[in-house]
Amino acid sequence: MAFWSSTSVFTSKVPRKILFMFTLSLSVTYLFYSLMSCYNSLQFPLQENYAYQGRLVTEETTFVTLREKLYSASQGYTEFTEAEGTTSVSGVKDHAEAEQRTVEWIRTQASPTKSAAVYHSSALEREHQEFSTTDSELRVNCTMDYGEKKLPQAIIIGVKKGGTRALLEALRVHPDVRAVGNEPHFFDRNYEKGLDWYRDLMPSTLEGQITMEKTPSYFVTNHAPKRIHTMARDIKLIIVVRNPVTRAISDYTQTLSKKPEIPTFEVLAFKNRTLGLIDASWSALRIGIYALHLESWMQYFPLSQMHFVSGERLIVDPAGEMAKVQDFLGLKRIVTDKHFYFNKTKGFPCLKKPEDSSTPRCLGKSKGRTHPKIDPDVIRRLHKFYKPFNMMFYQMTGQNFEWELEEDSESRSSQD
Repeated sequence: MAFWSSTSVFTSKVPRKILFMFTLSLSVTYLFYSLMSCYNSLQFPLQENYAYQGRLVTEETTFVTLREKLYSASQGYTEFTEAEGTTSVSGVKDHAEAEQRTVEWIRTQASPTKSAAVYHSSALEREHQEFSTTDSELRVNCTMDYGEKKLPQAIIIGVKKGGTRALLEALRVHPDVRAVGNEPHFFDRNYEKGLDWYRDLMPSTLEGQITMEKTPSYFVTNHAPKRIHTMARDIKLIIVVRNPVTRAISDYTQTLSKKPEIPTFEVLAFKNRTLGLIDASWSALRIGIYALHLESWMQYFPLSQMHFVSGERLIVDPAGEMAKVQDFLGLKRIVTDKHFYFNKTKGFPCLKKPEDSSTPRCLGKSKGRTHPKIDPDVIRRLHKFYKPFNMMFYQMTGQNFEWELEEDSESRSSQD
């Protein structure tokens, strides 16, 4: 009784709240020491934890590398400079070195037992090899040019001063056409350099894109048909033709701008003007004998692989001619009349982007030169000289380019 009476006195004097807090603190202390005593049994093996960290680091590095490669590639799609290429390669090298340091760190840390260390070391090496393979593939596929270089599937083979540059620039607007800007002159001047050299000149293309080039001198080069057929017998050939008289004067005008000392057009066009003997050996006139040159090409290629563009219609109706060319190449008709603007000063259409309100892009100063005044009698004699060859060309191609109508209009204007 004395014990219970003393206890009741004690509980009455000490507040119950303080007693509850004291009891709770004892319980928490006991639980803490219990957890500390069994800590070793709750700990995970170090080598597994570090191996898992290694996988995370490797995967993260892979995605960072991919993301940086794609970002740099999207920036350099149009133009790729040597400095950008150096930066991209060095970036890949830095990622590889960082990943190698990660692997070495994991190897030194994760080795509680010899057998486990060997196992996880080999696993990490396999992961490192997989990462290296992925990186190697990225170096091949994620290039600045997106794709691979191929030999051309279509070539604009002629003719000089017919409108080949205007046609090529219009075709390059199409997203499925990749073309060399400069004339390679492979099949007439650089054939001994080999197809690998020729392929290396081409732009990289993706699946579904067409690789093209233009060299107008191919059309009048004797060896070109056989050489091109040897490279690709199913290739598509495009020939831009123009009234041979107008073409010859344009050809002479270009030469005159470079060599002002050359004789007059009338002097070069005739062997004997009094007798009316045309000098067909002069290149400016010989190129215009289209039937003669086409005969060589038809020995190797059917007409179904050739498309003839009217140089005159390319000026007055560029969208119409481009529609035919795109059909011939198997392309969707993307280049339309919205892409052209007629420049009255130049005398031919200029290119523009439909969504762009900036100034249209015209060909350079070498295009659209003013022709020198030629004696009308010389022009009449040249029309007469070319007429039988033109008729033969119409029959061979199955197209009437109506160059004789121009002759009639010129004759009427001269009489007026």
